[in-house]
Amino acid sequence: MRTGLWTTAAGVAVVAVLGVLVAAGVVWPNRILAAGYDVRGVDVSHYQGEIDWDVLAEQDLEFAWIKATEGASHTDPRFAANWAAAMKTDLLVGAYHFMSFESSGAEQAAHLAAEVPATPGTLPPVIDLEFYGAFYDDRPTPGEVHAILDPLVAGVEEHYGVPPIVYATDEAYDLYLADRYPNLPIWIRSVVWAPRLSDGRDWTIWQYSNRDRLPGYDGVEPYIDVNVFAGTRTELEALTLD
Repeated sequence: MRTGLWTTAAGVAVVAVLGVLVAAGVVWPNRILAAGYDVRGVDVSHYQGEIDWDVLAEQDLEFAWIKATEGASHTDPRFAANWAAAMKTDLLVGAYHFMSFESSGAEQAAHLAAEVPATPGTLPPVIDLEFYGAFYDDRPTPGEVHAILDPLVAGVEEHYGVPPIVYATDEAYDLYLADRYPNLPIWIRSVVWAPRLSDGRDWTIWQYSNRDRLPGYDGVEPYIDVNVFAGTRTELEALTLD
């Protein structure tokens, strides 16, 4: 009996230690699986502060998506500087838009188009669909979200000539994207385990870490998001704007 209790206690302690290490960003169970993908990249915003793109681009990276806009009027204060500097590297570069539940999709598409040039060779714009603020607890209905997302997707595709990629958490995917939008590439966030979309769909980009540290930036946010692409660099280049 005593041996069994000790074994149980030791098992609980091991699980607790692993939990702490995962929370601290020291151990990530999905890193081994993510290492099986050759094409790796980051996504950044003003929270990473001033970025030395030449240094960052040397960190075994192939692509970077940069926050550009949010809602119908906000522009990331470092977007222009990040865009200009990243474009001078060998990285494949794209912009992302944080979707608001509080303004129309048409207005948001127009705001993105006004801030992000439709530059040949750049990656498709990304629509970031996730909960924020009070919407973590008071989630919009699928109908409310689709009424915004549908014209936003249409406006982005019309302006840039390619369908946008949609970034989502598991919760947002299940509520708003599962079994819908079959032509849109999916960028899924899964920072502990390998992603498995609830409707059996294949993901295009996987954000496997939100707590990496890489040389080349010095902002209020010490961590940087790291992602992998489900394919080769040539296949990622095939998604870029003409």
